[in-house]
Amino acid sequence: MISGYLKALPSVAAPNERWATDLCRVWAGRDGWAVLALVIDCHTRELLGWHLSRSGKAKTAESALEQALITRYGNLGRVPAPFLLRSDNGLVFTSRSYTALVRSYGLKQEFITPHCPEQNGMVERVIRTVKEQCVHRHRFETLQHASRVIEDWIGFYNTRRPHQALSMKTPAEAFTLAA
Repeated sequence: MISGYLKALPSVAAPNERWATDLCRVWAGRDGWAVLALVIDCHTRELLGWHLSRSGKAKTAESALEQALITRYGNLGRVPAPFLLRSDNGLVFTSRSYTALVRSYGLKQEFITPHCPEQNGMVERVIRTVKEQCVHRHRFETLQHASRVIEDWIGFYNTRRPHQALSMKTPAEAFTLAA
């Protein structure tokens, strides 16, 4: 087994023990296709960080990760206790700049087995939810419009939308109860 790859272990963890990240595309009207990077806490299912950009480069994923760190810890810097950051093996997540950033914050990257997206199922599922409940229900005029609508929906998702897997609690409630 290549170091850093999974053996098909489930993505269950306490808060801040494992986060997952991935990218998807969003149509932004006049601005064309955009890339949405998301970071989720695998325990609370909280969408901690996101970034919508015209480019699908590493900077998009880096911005989402940094927003997640600020959301959870209030600042950027090494995390109090190292944890796993799960992703696929895409060029963005294996790039020198992204892997260096992840290490600089004290995180350990965990890559899913190639061609096994189910190993990153939590973030794959939240992408589906974002698309079904937000992106596909709006006709975005621009990237800025898409960003505003997605930001509002993520606030709803984290604080008002109960999750069956969390015993009908919101991600914010699940974090408060676990903390």
